Amino acid sequence: MTGRETLKYSLFLVVLGMGWAFTQPMTKLAVSEGYKHFGLIFWQVAIGAALMAVINTARGKGLPMGWRQVQVYGVVALIGTLLPNTATYQAAVHLPSGLLSILLSMIPIFAFPVALALGNDRFEVRRLGGLILGFCAILMIVLPGAGAIGIPSVAWIFVALIAGLFYAFEGNYVAKWGTAGLDPIQVLYGASLLGAIVALPLAVFTGQWINPLPPYATPDHAHIAGSVVHVLVYTGYVWLVGRTGAVFAVQVSYLVTLFGVFWAWLLLDEAYAPQIWGALALMMVGMYLVQPRAKA
Repeated sequence: MTGRETLKYSLFLVVLGMGWAFTQPMTKLAVSEGYKHFGLIFWQVAIGAALMAVINTARGKGLPMGWRQVQVYGVVALIGTLLPNTATYQAAVHLPSGLLSILLSMIPIFAFPVALALGNDRFEVRRLGGLILGFCAILMIVLPGAGAIGIPSVAWIFVALIAGLFYAFEGNYVAKWGTAGLDPIQVLYGASLLGAIVALPLAVFTGQWINPLPPYATPDHAHIAGSVVHVLVYTGYVWLVGRTGAVFAVQVSYLVTLFGVFWAWLLLDEAYAPQIWGALALMMVGMYLVQPRAKA
């Protein structure tokens, strides 16, 4: 890339990071008045599917429905949406939004041992160091106890980490078995449709259905905003990967973490104990070490 292109794409990367991080306080607001995970998941994927339908149609693309493609939609819907979002929405009731952003930055750190187990990657001492630093960051948060960071139980930290672990499995599944000829937009579109089909009866039969009719309160506005922004930044991320490559684009993970803490401070007036800031610093170093190097 030329210097001008690097600047342009870097600024776009910052916008993506700000947008993705914005969804974290929206999640916190969405659960602030009693909405439960299955109801929130249904409307998230339903809104996402509707927007993806528009984007996919504008691209002139269809949505293949062969057995292999449906299998990809199912796996991504399960380990990329239904299971991690169930953990995130439940943890968000009890944890600060900024802490959720810090814990989600474990995704690339979790991805390394999963990649080794599946044979997707090779061992590197540098990346092992990143993995160790990530777990040290978790210990800095957990060991002082729940009272030190103002949460009811440290168990919710481990619930939040479940989401990052599932996202790590999702990325490695795609890396090992591919997407059956689908591009990322089609994958998210199909997974959102299938996710909505699965989440609808779960929301209804568990009593977690959310009435879509007005009047709307803060949780409704926050959930709609978070769902829309997620689709837009995901589409932007796919576009950026196509222009700059994955190694450049994946740096958005640092920005999501940092802006997640910033948005939580700005929108939710959150403040953190000293060990949280120390854990954030360790996590950032761990993320840097565990990232794969650019190929020659």
